[in-house]
Amino acid sequence: MDSAEILVLQASYTNPLHAEAIGIVLNHYAEDPMGGGHPIAPELLQRLPEELARRPYAFSVLAFVGGEPAGLVNCFEGFSTFACKPLVNVHDVAVVGKFRGLGLSQKMLCKVEDIARQRGCCKITLEVLAGNAVAQGAYRKFGFAPGMFNPDHGQMLFWIKNLQA
Repeated sequence: MDSAEILVLQASYTNPLHAEAIGIVLNHYAEDPMGGGHPIAPELLQRLPEELARRPYAFSVLAFVGGEPAGLVNCFEGFSTFACKPLVNVHDVAVVGKFRGLGLSQKMLCKVEDIARQRGCCKITLEVLAGNAVAQGAYRKFGFAPGMFNPDHGQMLFWIKNLQA
């Protein structure tokens, strides 16, 4: 596929085309085994862009191939107390199956890094499933590594406590 057909941009949550693309790609991700294997309720997908727009620390990067929604990265700005600077946490990275192998994750992460640098961020963080070797390879290629302060204490772990019944 010709790289001229690939468009990567920061999403505008109020743009109906971008809002629809976010829902399409995120639902594709949710239906994938690496995203949990279940679709997201249509009413949640409908509300998502508006909810993201209400949060000034949220931003999304979209990839289109030939005008078709192909990739998504959802990010949230956080804060590093040790560096006393903002950071960007990558919350979702998704590429629609038929568009995998085009380097979209690398292109979208480049855009995320550009935005993070513009915001004066000290780092970009993300979490990845231990069993998702393909994603881990893409993140390593981009320069990510497992989090660690001191090798004697091991790698950082991502834990959750679910608050939904």
